[in-house]
Amino acid sequence: MITYNTEGVKMPKIKRRDITAWIKAVAASYGKKTGEIGYLFVGDEKILEVNREYLGHDYYTDIITFDYSEEDTINGDIVISLETVATNAIAQGTDSDEELLRVIIHGILHLCGINDKGPGEREIMEAAENKALAMLPRQS
Repeated sequence: MITYNTEGVKMPKIKRRDITAWIKAVAASYGKKTGEIGYLFVGDEKILEVNREYLGHDYYTDIITFDYSEEDTINGDIVISLETVATNAIAQGTDSDEELLRVIIHGILHLCGINDKGPGEREIMEAAENKALAMLPRQS
C-alpha cells in the first residue's frame, strides 16, 4: 500500500491514484513489487529535523528515503520538503509540479537500488528519473 500524508503543509495537488499506478509501473520495470511505502510531505524545518535526528546531517534537502525493502518488494518511508522542491524548481527553471514528480519517483528509484552519491551515479539517477517521468501518463 502506498500512502500520502502531510505534516505542517497542505497536501500537494497530485492525483494519488495515478501516481500510485505510476510508482507500481516504475518499480515493476526494475523487477520490483511495491509493499508498504509511505510518503510524508513536510516543510523545510521538519525535513531539517529529520535529517539531523536520523542521518546526522545539518542541512535542508528535498527528500530523505528510508529503505526497508526485502528481496524484490520495496518498502520505505519517503519524506519530501515541499518548500525545498519549490526552491529547487525555481533555481532549475522548471515547473514545481514537474519537480515534485521527479522527487516522488527519485525516492522510489532509491528503493529500487539506484544511488546518486558516488562517481557517475548522479547521471545514472537522472537518466532513470527521465525514463520514469516518460512513463507517467500525462493528463491534458
